[in-house]
Amino acid sequence: MTVRKNQAGLSADEKRRFVAAVLELKRSGRYDAFVTTHNAFILGDTDNGERTGHRSPSFLPWHRRFLLEFERALQSVDASVTLPYWDWSTDRSPRSSLWAPDFLGGTGRSRDGQVTDGPFAASAGNWPITVRVDGRTFLRRQLGSNVRELPTRAEVDSVLSMATYDMAPWNSASDGFRNHLEGWRGVNLHNRVHVWVGGQMATGVSPNDPVFWLHHAYIDKLWAEWQRRNPRSGYLPTGGTPNVVDLGETMKPWNDVRPADLLDHTAFYTFDTD
Repeated sequence: MTVRKNQAGLSADEKRRFVAAVLELKRSGRYDAFVTTHNAFILGDTDNGERTGHRSPSFLPWHRRFLLEFERALQSVDASVTLPYWDWSTDRSPRSSLWAPDFLGGTGRSRDGQVTDGPFAASAGNWPITVRVDGRTFLRRQLGSNVRELPTRAEVDSVLSMATYDMAPWNSASDGFRNHLEGWRGVNLHNRVHVWVGGQMATGVSPNDPVFWLHHAYIDKLWAEWQRRNPRSGYLPTGGTPNVVDLGETMKPWNDVRPADLLDHTAFYTFDTD
């Protein structure tokens, strides 16, 4: 069984293997397919029309399947690799080990945001940005520049205490756990982290930054924590809701999986804290 670990506890060899597998997916062209898929759904998911990956109840199961696809791709390169998660409520500094040169590299330089150290720096020659929103072909970050503070554990706990998964109008105006976790309302967890990292992470092509996967692995973990805290509260809506994915409806682009199939993460992996 795959075990997803906190990135802060990874060994040097685990970091090396993860980075090597990511670089191999990039070299083969498989990585950029994930970026393309994510960007297409960011652009297509609107508050007033069909929405699947964002601004909707299926934000969490959609990304769970997306991460599973990526993790399986990594494991096709190196079977020992699993997705680590970044607990940004604890590792809150640009000086955290996450951003060291032996793992993801650090923030970008002031004049253009270009990341200049680590395996994904342009100077290393292995990480050209080809699915992009502008002409810049290098990885960019602005850690802590666009928003000062990452979410705190107290803010995380305030969202985990919400007893209802989601509610009408089932979009970015909704109340409930999903939308407060996604960050369109309230203390703003998921969205704020994207903006704190900055660069490509603040755009629809956010998977261009490998930290995307560690961020979403933690969002996925928070969903699992919410389920444990609220065992009588399930995925909503359950049926008959226009423009969003009900519990038993299949999700694009796969069309072979329903939110109901993804409620129990232990069918696929565990976390090191389970």
